[in-house]
Amino acid sequence: MNEILKGIVTSGTLIVAIGAQNAFVLKQGLLRNNIFWVALVCFLCDVLLMCMGVLGIGTVIKNNTFANVGLASVGGLFLLLYGFKSFRSAFSSSHTMDVSTAPKVMTIPKTILLTLAITLLNPHVYLDTVVIIGGIAGTLTFDQKVNFLIGALIASFVWFFGLGYGARWLMPVFKKPMAWKVLDFGIGCLMFWLSYQLIQFALEAI
Repeated sequence: MNEILKGIVTSGTLIVAIGAQNAFVLKQGLLRNNIFWVALVCFLCDVLLMCMGVLGIGTVIKNNTFANVGLASVGGLFLLLYGFKSFRSAFSSSHTMDVSTAPKVMTIPKTILLTLAITLLNPHVYLDTVVIIGGIAGTLTFDQKVNFLIGALIASFVWFFGLGYGARWLMPVFKKPMAWKVLDFGIGCLMFWLSYQLIQFALEAI
């Protein structure tokens, strides 16, 4: 039980931190855009990556300069493009205002692909799930690792589905035109900041 709680606390602390993935999940929840699939894909990615970390693959990725530079470069460029898209939406005069009547803006396949891109093209995800969680699990016995992993995945499941479906409580706020513009502008700034960090990391690692 101690390992399960340790997994919940460790994973929850890392996941809750604001980032590209959480911002994306929040916005899709507000738009009611296939949120089940968004949350499910985020959770399944965590299942895969955390299992990799607990099994010890995190050390291999951490020590591979080519893998780190490649992930940082691709992720940085992707977040830069997503940031431009968010800024364009923030300053658009035809911005969707009423989330209660807004149609789904993406098909399920497109939603899944975009969620995978937001998740897997962000090196911070690998740092949190594979390197950090894997590093902590490296000090445990096999049985303890299993319990630690269960706890970490419980936190992931609760967070992503809670964030996605809990976003509806913010709907009264986002019926105001300015709220949408502020959200998109904030997401754009976040994406640019993360993109800068990743590109800078790639340049320093070369």
